[in-house]
Amino acid sequence: MLLYNGQLLPDEHFALTLPNRGLFFNDGFFETMVWVEGGIRYLSYHLARMQQAAGALGLQLPVELAAAQNLTTTLATLLAADSKHFGGSCRVRLQVWRSGGGLYTPTTDALEWLVTAQPFQAQDAPVATADFASTVHTHFSPVSFCKGPNSLTYVLAARERAHRSLEELILLNTAGHVAESVSAAVFWITDGCLYTPALTTGCVAGVRRAHLLSVASQHGMECRQGLFHPKELLEAELVFTANVAGIRVLRRLQERHWSAVSPLLAQLREWEAR
Repeated sequence: MLLYNGQLLPDEHFALTLPNRGLFFNDGFFETMVWVEGGIRYLSYHLARMQQAAGALGLQLPVELAAAQNLTTTLATLLAADSKHFGGSCRVRLQVWRSGGGLYTPTTDALEWLVTAQPFQAQDAPVATADFASTVHTHFSPVSFCKGPNSLTYVLAARERAHRSLEELILLNTAGHVAESVSAAVFWITDGCLYTPALTTGCVAGVRRAHLLSVASQHGMECRQGLFHPKELLEAELVFTANVAGIRVLRRLQERHWSAVSPLLAQLREWEAR
């Protein structure tokens, strides 16, 4: 089952109508969420990013998606109708695109939306091999913070990662600053301080990224966002990636190896679980 503009439909009965600006011009965004224990994990962070993305594109979220309770109820409708395919958790994808036709100039600011769900698999295993990307770079723009407008960058990065037989790839921006991994934020710990690239590197404003920074700051841990070079990751005490699927510690980045487990990361995990 899927949910299209609020209507439940079997997968085989769904077809996109043309013209479709999401297909033709990538005129929209998507949000990937984890449903667990009857609700969306990091719900307020997802909603904030959705609202910001809609605003950047000149769209207005429909009432079914525009508030926390409404969004939860909307997603629950789909999951209840298709509950036999899921256990206690699932991955939910919300796709939003501008309606209407036209060329680059839209004919309307109305939108359409689609919700699909798949079983969820947590990803917390350490990363055995990683390197810096060589074929693609991130670019800062008014929409680089959200998911969708720059998806091809991450597709190409994932292809490079696969071709190089790596478990992870760290992307740099065009100026050579560390930005993110293929599908997660990058963090590292040095001298008790938590570091992560600033959004001005063109990285996605990940919800797990925002949550970790908030939790760390609330508990008095020093956090720094900025423009950092690869050397600073290679000299860090610990490097890890984080997204809604999990936190993954890097064991190797180029020729740098890490084996020790940081007590500060264990503390971060504990704070998040409260």
